[in-house]
Formats: sequence, C-alpha cells, structure tokens
Amino acid sequence: MTTNPPRAGRREWTALTVLMLPLLLVSMDVSVLYFAIPQISADLDPSGTQQLWIFDIYGFVLAGLLMTMGALGDRIGRRRLLLVGAAAFGAASLLAAYAHTAETLIAARAVLGIGGATLMPTTMALVRTMFTDPGQRAKAIGLWSGVMTAGIALGSVMSGVLVEHFWWGSVFLVNLPAMVLLLVLGPVLLPESKNPSPGRFDLWSVPLSLAAVLPVIYGVKELAAQGWNVRYVVSITVGLLFAALFVHRQRTSASPMISPALFRGHGFTPALVLNTVSAFGMMGSAYFTTQYLQSVLGKSALEAALWSLLPSVLIGAAAPVAAQLAQRGVERAYLVTAGFTIAACGYGLLALAGTDSLWLVLAACGVLAAGIVVVMSQLTDLALSSAPVEKAGAASSLLETGTEFGGALGMAALGSIGTAVYRHGIPSDTPAPAQETLGGALAVAAELPGRAGDALATAAREAFTDGMQGAAIAGALLLLAAAGLAALGLRHMPVRTEAETADTENAGQADSLSPSGV
Repeated sequence: MTTNPPRAGRREWTALTVLMLPLLLVSMDVSVLYFAIPQISADLDPSGTQQLWIFDIYGFVLAGLLMTMGALGDRIGRRRLLLVGAAAFGAASLLAAYAHTAETLIAARAVLGIGGATLMPTTMALVRTMFTDPGQRAKAIGLWSGVMTAGIALGSVMSGVLVEHFWWGSVFLVNLPAMVLLLVLGPVLLPESKNPSPGRFDLWSVPLSLAAVLPVIYGVKELAAQGWNVRYVVSITVGLLFAALFVHRQRTSASPMISPALFRGHGFTPALVLNTVSAFGMMGSAYFTTQYLQSVLGKSALEAALWSLLPSVLIGAAAPVAAQLAQRGVERAYLVTAGFTIAACGYGLLALAGTDSLWLVLAACGVLAAGIVVVMSQLTDLALSSAPVEKAGAASSLLETGTEFGGALGMAALGSIGTAVYRHGIPSDTPAPAQETLGGALAVAAELPGRAGDALATAAREAFTDGMQGAAIAGALLLLAAAGLAALGLRHMPVRTEAETADTENAGQADSLSPSGV
C-alpha cells in the first residue's frame, strides 16, 4: 500500500535558500574573471599559457570530477561532502584573492574547481532527498535551474562592478560570506543522506573518468576557440577511447562508480540526452551574443554584461510557470516539447537580427533562455525522480557532466558554422587576421586609413552577423528536432516514476537514509 510522500515545510524551504547561495557562486565563478584579467595580468605578469590556465583550469577540474564527487557523496553522505566542499571552496577563494604569483592563482582556481565539483551534484541530490512531494520538488528544481543559469550571467557583471571599485581579489572574496553561512546553517538545516548499502568505492574509475572527460572537453573547447587542429581531434579521440573503457568498467565492476541500473530507470536516459541537447542550445547562442554586443554594437564589456542581464527576467519566470502547469496535470512531454519549441523561436528571432538590432537580440536571448530553463527544470526533475534516492548524487553528477559536454559541443558546432559563414563573407584579399575572427578584423581596420578601415569594419560586422544568423538557423532546427524527440520519447511518462513509488512503499527505511536529518 502506497502513501502520499510527506510535504516539505518551512525548514526545507529555508534549507533550499541556503543551498542556492553556493550554487549561485559556483556558477558565477565560470565567468567572474572576465573583467579581472587585465588587473591580474598587470599584478602577476602571467605568461600567455598561464593566463589561459587561470581561465580554464576551474572548468576543466569541475567537469572532470563531477561524476567522482556525485558517487562519493552517495557513499559518505551528501551533507558531509557539501560541507567539506564549502570549506575547500572558501579556503581556495581566500588563497586566490591574495595570490602573489600566477602559479598560486592557478592552483587556487584548481581547488575551486574541486570544491565546485562537490557542491553542484550534492546540492541537487539534497533537493531530491528533502523534497519528496513531486509538486514541491518540481518547484525546488525550477528554482535550482534558474539560479544556475542566472549565475553565469551575473558573474561577469559582479566582476565588472567589483573590479571598478576594488582590486581584482575582491571577485574571490565575495564567495566567503556565503560559504561561512553554509558551514554554520548546513548542519542545522540540511538532512544527512547517503546510500545505506553503497558497496566498495571503485578507485580505478576515478582516473578513467578524468581521462574520459578532460580530453574531450579540452578538445571541443579548443576547436570552438581556435578552429580545426589535428591536436584537438586527437585529444577528443583519446578521451572517447577512455570513455569506452570507463563504460566497460561500470558494466563489469561489482561496485561501479556509476551504476548501469540508473539508465534502466524509466525516463532517465531520455532526460539525460535531451538535457545535453538543451545545454548545446544555450551555450551555442552565448558564443555569438556576447561578441555581438561588444564587437558589432560597440558596447563596452561592462555595458554588454549589464545589457545581458535583461533576459534574466524571462528566465526567472519560466521555471515556476512550468512547475505550476505540471502541478495542474499538464504532461511532462508537452512541457518539454513546448520548452524546446520556445527556445527554437528564440533562435528564429536571432536569425532575423541585423547589425543594429540590440532589442531583437536581447528578446531572442530571453525567449531562448526561458525555453531552455523550462526544458532543464523538467528534465532534471524527471531524471532525479527516475533514479533511486540512494543514487541521487550519481544521477545529479551525470546530468551536470552532460551539461558540460552539451555546452562545449554547442560552442564548437555552432561556432564552426558561424566562422565558416564569416570567412565566406570577408574579401579574400584582406589580411589573414581579419579573415579569422571579427576581433582580428576590427584590429586590422583600426590600422587602415580612412574609408578603407571603415569599409573593412563594416564588412566584418556584416559577415559576423550573417554567421550568427546561419548558426541560429542550425540551432533552431536542432531544437525543433529535440522537440519532436521529446514529444515521442516522453509520451505517457508517469507523473510518479517507479523510483518514487519505491520510495513511498519503503518509507520505513527513511531513517536509515537520514540518521541525523529532518
């Protein structure tokens, strides 16, 4: 006999608010160095390679360790790992703020990535365990998705404001109050939860997962930034080979890091695949819109960041509306299909933009992001509710890893389309830097006299806008295809999954999952 799951009260919602703070900061740290790097370069004098690592090491370490930390949280306790990660994140933030050498800052950013890898899947897994009522969990995950998406945009703006009034280390010190608050309130408000029978931790899966994730992420990101290069293709190939070894070990190990049983959960695999596609769409557009605001419209970096906050208004409303519709009985397949369709319309608007279309581009970004947030919130809820509660950390880490892959692929694939169209639109007799990127063309144009420079700058801006339009059309077609897959693959998806039914039927075991919890 099944019973209705208990509803969360004020304590759980307060705990969710506390969890949102570190989540916001982890997502902000992806973009928080955008405006700080000139001051960092002046103070620390990093080499070109060191400057790249200051930017990239955080994302690489975070992506590489997500699966490890998700599985570890299931074994040692998600609250425990969250608090350890918060302490590490705070300590690394302090170290980064007062770093006197580039090497120290790189090391601090690496530790920040380790801390971020513990915080992201554990916060999502704790949401799964705190909110057992499907309607409340959908609302909580909607908030989680909105905060995660908004944090990336907010990071660049906060970076600009802090650097303008303080020194570059302040972009890291802003992390400390939230981490201290989490360390103080976390033990009081957050329940401890873990897998009661986790088995032995598979240490060999840790290097295999790193060797699978890092070369692929590196190769895809470099292809997007630098263009075609055999070295990057080899990196991706090596990563895929290690991924095959990782999958083989998970299928044959007696105690795998990522249980293959997760993929047998009704709805988990479609949710994972479609969530990756949604990240592809989100990050693929960001590749163009940031350059459009600065290099086509001529906005300063801080002006561009402030303008980019406007679409967040739609983001904040999208997930709660979707959660309300789900509570009123609208099938998940319809919501996800509608979300992908809305996002495709955003790309459609972007395809109409000219070289002076600020408001149209901002509207396109808002519509696209709102659709993607609807998709992500619904698919995250589906994936977590499809997974047994004792494997919530592993399920969360797979979703986050898919998001990292999807985002990198989106920037590479759509960026390649835009670059190809751009190069076709630039006269062949222009200098090589002008044929590579819009930034290169504007630099060359600044050195040319009079009308020649103006003509090259105008041609480059038009070619970039044409490339953005071509990439937007490709993105719209992909998201429409994803909408079709969602309509077919998520049809008749039950409101309560088998995992949720098992949770309520075995409610008597809850004490073993939360020995010191709520």
